[in-house]
Amino acid sequence: MLLFAHEMSVPFTNNQAERDLRPTKTQMMISDCHRSGTIAKTWLRIRAYISTVRKHGDNVMDALRDAVTGYPYNPLLTT
Repeated sequence: MLLFAHEMSVPFTNNQAERDLRPTKTQMMISDCHRSGTIAKTWLRIRAYISTVRKHGDNVMDALRDAVTGYPYNPLLTT
């Protein structure tokens, strides 16, 4: 229950999921929602990829370039 008090790597709240969702909801309001399910799934997959790269503190543009050239981001292989 109070794991965050003993382990500094554990966040105080579980609000990360809500912060991850906020840009998606904003985009949906601005663009009047996504036109098709396929586009929405693709857009969400890219957003999740970018979010993962950022959470690991790596360069997003480098990770996207690597993914396009056939070397997708793997946080276990970064230094």
